[in-house]
Amino acid sequence: MELLASPPSALAGNLLYSVRQHLFKCRNHRKFHWDSELFRNTVSQMISRRKNRCFAKKRDILITCLSTGTGENSYIPANEKLADARVIYAVAPAMGHNQESHPESHLRVPSIVDALEQMELTPKFRGSEIAEIRHFKPASVDDIASIHARNYVSGLEKAMDQASQEGIIFIEGSGPTYATVNTFQDSLLAAGAGIALVDSVVEVSRKSRDQPIGFALIRPPGHHAIPKGPMGFCVFGNVAIAARYAQRVHGLQRVFIIDFDVHHGNGTNDAFYEDPDIFFLSTHQDGSYPGTGKLDEIGRGDGEGSTLNLPLPGGSGDFAMRTVFDEVIVPRAQRFKPDIILVSAGYDAHVLDPLANLQFTTGTYYMLASNIQQLAKDLCGGRCVFFLEGGYNLKSLSHSVADSFRAFLGEPSLASKFDNPAILYEEPLTKVKQAIQKVKHLHAL
Repeated sequence: MELLASPPSALAGNLLYSVRQHLFKCRNHRKFHWDSELFRNTVSQMISRRKNRCFAKKRDILITCLSTGTGENSYIPANEKLADARVIYAVAPAMGHNQESHPESHLRVPSIVDALEQMELTPKFRGSEIAEIRHFKPASVDDIASIHARNYVSGLEKAMDQASQEGIIFIEGSGPTYATVNTFQDSLLAAGAGIALVDSVVEVSRKSRDQPIGFALIRPPGHHAIPKGPMGFCVFGNVAIAARYAQRVHGLQRVFIIDFDVHHGNGTNDAFYEDPDIFFLSTHQDGSYPGTGKLDEIGRGDGEGSTLNLPLPGGSGDFAMRTVFDEVIVPRAQRFKPDIILVSAGYDAHVLDPLANLQFTTGTYYMLASNIQQLAKDLCGGRCVFFLEGGYNLKSLSHSVADSFRAFLGEPSLASKFDNPAILYEEPLTKVKQAIQKVKHLHAL
């Protein structure tokens, strides 16, 4: 099996140019060439080694021994008290997965955690209203292999030996995606955090009418990772892995995925393109990385009609997204009748983000968080988990996630303290309305 991710589209210029300006400043890095034959020959050896491997503690998260089981046992520890929580979150910052000057840096999740502390949106200040899961297992190999090729998974682990010798390796053919000696471990933990939150919201839904919402504050991000390899900063498809887990373990057959990252979630799109039971809906900037996600990409075979892509013109902002939510997302979710809603929450559509050209604000993200939470309450008993994807301006990222927490709690937005209306310009409303009308016609909305 070919393990290289597809080369980025020529339309990816604005993202790749910005990132490469960062990367070319770094002097000590080497490229890593995937050797598929070597990976196939080492699968059995890797599985054998994995059975006996344990990882140490990191940021108060107890990482237990990996297994090759199917993940049927709950990923949440028995002593977590979640019944009274309105927001449940998990943190996997991947501090060892970092490249100097790279926008997808190890500072992203800590900046969010700091903002939550400063705004008193943590268990320390809110008691049982907000719960952090600090003890969860990394995803198993079988969990990852529900989406990704096993030879890719085992090959990535093998590559950690090379990374330990060279420090940083770049993955040929997948754009500006790097790996360090910690990348495999950190990526398993990120996926495990999402799985633990699925377990948590499902468990609480059986015991409480006041259903909490989950948020996985994790990296590396995942929505670009394709089944056969990494791509676009992403290693494993966290939200896709959680979707398959929700089906397999909890019997939540119909999964509705909303992706509002500024870039198209091509990995998630590809994983479920022929699956009628997982609906993937993406809004993203037209012409941005990776150049996929056209209006007419609607699924194939049994999955035809279960993918909805809405590329928005550059400059689209709050009005565009509010209209999209009311006229596209809500009616499509109502028709699909999901058992759970998962969200690829990218905060790089913010007007201050350096890697794109949309005009979302902190207030836009507050609206999305509040409306998606209500949509989940209306359609699937409130079962909903957010997964951090992009967002590379640390201030706009942390403020927007914190305001999302306030939305989940039903508290007023603080967007007026963070947003500067003076930097916004007129949205291309004619083009926005045309795009919305086209997608509504295509999907009979």
